[in-house]
Amino acid sequence: MTESVGPADLRMGTPAARWVLLTTVLGSGVVMLDGTVVNVALERIGADLGASFSGLQWTVNAYTLTLASLILLGGSLGDRFGRRRVFVIGVVWFAVASLLCGSAPTLPLLVAGRALQGVGGALLTPGSLALISASFRGPDRAAAIGAWSGLGGIAGAVGPFVGGWLVEWTWRAVFLINLPLAALVVVVALRHVPESRNPEAAPGLDVPGTVLAAAALAALTWSLTVLGADGAAPVPLAVLAAGLIALAAFVAVEHRSPHPLVPPQLFADRQFTAANGATLLVYGALGVVFLLLVLQLQVVAGFSPTVAGAALLPVTAIMLVFSARAGALAERIGPRLPMTLGPLTGAAGLLLLRRVGPDASWFADVLPAVLVFGAGLTLTVAPLTATVLAAAPDRFVGAASGVNNAVARAAGLLSVAVVPGLAGISGTVYTDPVAFGAGFRTAMLIAAGLLAVASVVSYLLIRRPIPAPVGERVPVQRCHHCGIAAPQAHPADTRS
Repeated sequence: MTESVGPADLRMGTPAARWVLLTTVLGSGVVMLDGTVVNVALERIGADLGASFSGLQWTVNAYTLTLASLILLGGSLGDRFGRRRVFVIGVVWFAVASLLCGSAPTLPLLVAGRALQGVGGALLTPGSLALISASFRGPDRAAAIGAWSGLGGIAGAVGPFVGGWLVEWTWRAVFLINLPLAALVVVVALRHVPESRNPEAAPGLDVPGTVLAAAALAALTWSLTVLGADGAAPVPLAVLAAGLIALAAFVAVEHRSPHPLVPPQLFADRQFTAANGATLLVYGALGVVFLLLVLQLQVVAGFSPTVAGAALLPVTAIMLVFSARAGALAERIGPRLPMTLGPLTGAAGLLLLRRVGPDASWFADVLPAVLVFGAGLTLTVAPLTATVLAAAPDRFVGAASGVNNAVARAAGLLSVAVVPGLAGISGTVYTDPVAFGAGFRTAMLIAAGLLAVASVVSYLLIRRPIPAPVGERVPVQRCHHCGIAAPQAHPADTRS
């Protein structure tokens, strides 16, 4: 049950419903926008601020680190203290952090701003779908979630293209564009969105678990980034060990906590564990591709930021059109076959991307590769999400969604820290087209290997069919990079 202040039985097509949809789509869209367009701006950021490649990695990872560490806590705060309140605080926080990023005179200040952006995103992201779940009932809720997902998918599709256009003016505009959007979201939310909270939420917050998770991710990310760039050294090895100890302590705390961020019972199900293992591998590969491809297109192929940003539009378009059908297919034949063939198809697309070089053509070289890659993702992500949620008991479906989202974000975080170094991309290599091109080809080979392993995991360990949805049990979800059908970023309580 949810407790609502104000009308909580909105009907689709009414002005009140449109205000709620506008607020939630814009709020989650701002976070999604920054998760995609910043990659397009990295080449200009590096040139303007004199950054090494590790600095560019931290421009991406500082945001993902705080977002992945705190997003489960953000959902708990909303359930307990009011979803609209936490959502609005998150939007304001995100806007202030965006201002810091857009005006940062040095790379350390930019990285600090990105970390603060992640905190704001962790507060506002879970509230987006939760506000819809609390404001609509019955068939109108399903329609509202579908509209939210579809409109968010459009935002995800145009984000990199708009980002590329902004970067051609100035990379700072990528962050400053958030300010008017955030102001609009806050005004509409305070005037038109009803407050809601969950009176059955846990009486306490898992602060020890949150601190340990954040410490583990931070230590692992920093140590792996340094080790990948500079090789073995005592300090990063010690920090790596500390991160592993913090991770083990997190697991121990979750087993003893009366209100854990990650209910240990979930991982007693082999299918749930296997699906999250596949998520780790798939989204690890995605993190590498979305970081390096736009740099390859600009540094090596000589594309403009706008054209480079548009390179992955076909992926989003394919997923927008076919993800629902892929989910329906998996429901009919079971998830094992799509989750086996999908990553292999995606891996083939990444191998085709290795052809992108100095004389690359967008239509002859880039487009065929991203079409194959998009087809692989389409076959994979909807069945993957449905498998995760179907493996969880009803009372844990929100927690299962949140855990899967955190796994996906952590996968991208760690792969961005590790794979470039393994591929020989470090220091100022990204300014040398020949050296960066060689590293890119190696990185795509590694990412294709991650997808191939995900295929093997799915083939060996995914067994049970996906049950037909009952009522409103399974929420709609988005890919963190594309905005379409993927592990959900909103561990909302959808119980009515």
